Amino acid sequence: MAIVIVGILIVGYLLIATENFTNVNKAAVAVFIGAVGWVLYICYGAEFVISQHLDEFLRFLDGAEPSTAAVKEFIASSIFLKYVGKASEIVLFLLATMTIVEILQNNGCFDFLTQLLRTRGGKKMLWMVSSITLVLSANLDNLTTTVMMLTMMRGVVRTRRQRMLLGSAIVVSANCGGAITVIGDPAGLVLWNMGAVTATNFSLSMVLPCLTAWAITVYLIGRMLPYRIDTEWITMPYRGDDTRLNVWQRLLMLVVGIGGLWFIPTFHNITKLSPFLGALCVASVIWVVNEIFNRKLVADDNTTRKRVPRVLQYGVIQMTLFVLGIILAVGVVRETGVVEQLSDMAFAKAGDLWVMGVATAAVSMVLDNFATAMSAITMMDAGTSVWLQNAMGWKVAVYASAIGGNILSIGSMSGLALMKTEQMKLWWYLRNVGWKALVGFVAGYAVLWCISPLIA
Repeated sequence: MAIVIVGILIVGYLLIATENFTNVNKAAVAVFIGAVGWVLYICYGAEFVISQHLDEFLRFLDGAEPSTAAVKEFIASSIFLKYVGKASEIVLFLLATMTIVEILQNNGCFDFLTQLLRTRGGKKMLWMVSSITLVLSANLDNLTTTVMMLTMMRGVVRTRRQRMLLGSAIVVSANCGGAITVIGDPAGLVLWNMGAVTATNFSLSMVLPCLTAWAITVYLIGRMLPYRIDTEWITMPYRGDDTRLNVWQRLLMLVVGIGGLWFIPTFHNITKLSPFLGALCVASVIWVVNEIFNRKLVADDNTTRKRVPRVLQYGVIQMTLFVLGIILAVGVVRETGVVEQLSDMAFAKAGDLWVMGVATAAVSMVLDNFATAMSAITMMDAGTSVWLQNAMGWKVAVYASAIGGNILSIGSMSGLALMKTEQMKLWWYLRNVGWKALVGFVAGYAVLWCISPLIA
């Protein structure tokens, strides 16, 4: 049964990696393999419990006779719920941050970013768009940032090829920026939740490698852009009944939202509570401010979309379900005992952390970067080697998966969003952007290796 469960995970990963060709939604695949894996696990639960959790099971029985029902109850309450809790922490954090972004977006708090793009210079627009995306993705999740910036670009740039180049820079910037902080990428958030890294040490370790990979890739992309870009005249959008906030009200909401996200690591250090609770607090505060500022529109039927943030729509729920499914799927494989064997075998064969990082990046090129990161993190955590807090291995796994996912557009959900938005072909991205992202990855990886003695 362990072989069957692992086989289901491998087939699921293949479907996830080939989503662009099969058109099978990766979120549906992730949820399926996670749910089916646990159903199969509990059907043969006695063998797994005896081999992996015998002592805990005996304490759970407390002298009672073992039975099939007791085994299932032990798995459901003592094993399965542990992974549900881990997945829920990540999902609730993403839901809270996406709610914050949606409220800010609905109120036009990001409109002033469009005004910064009042330029026809190709290089200037490229660096402005990339810098804005980098900063936003370090504070928000990278997929939400990518979709928001791509939507903005479609209303500014007329030529499709120029939009694809700028969109590629947005994807690279979002993935690089998200890897800098523990709240910018789900993989970093997982490490933070499990206590493997601290927020400050993680950011200090990742900032130079990620900025190096970002700057080199964006610079190389910029060489393909013309001197002048074909843009439309940019004006502040007329929102009518959608919002009537003044500029100072929009800026206040932006400060409350972004400032609240910055405070989450401090909240976690002070209270020791899960970071998702801090994110929910920020979301509730910004939601209340939204209700107060828009109280004059309460009687208007057009405010329905403002009072219920559009984060609850299908597109964003898709991401949270994907994260949930992957965590559950990787968790059930770990509970079979296979992950420990694979981990010891991998490190025995490779023998070097940096070689494992290259392998992780290679997998991340074709598989989703979060799925790759979760697989690498789980193998490291399940191995016989002891990985201390803030160990270099955790950071190598996040960097390799996040930045390696830039080499092919199918390597991240942000890249897939670009392909769907611009109807971009995988071969076009590989020929025009992929090798540039590879050069940036190698340069950033070299920086991470050079500074490793200082931050280990």
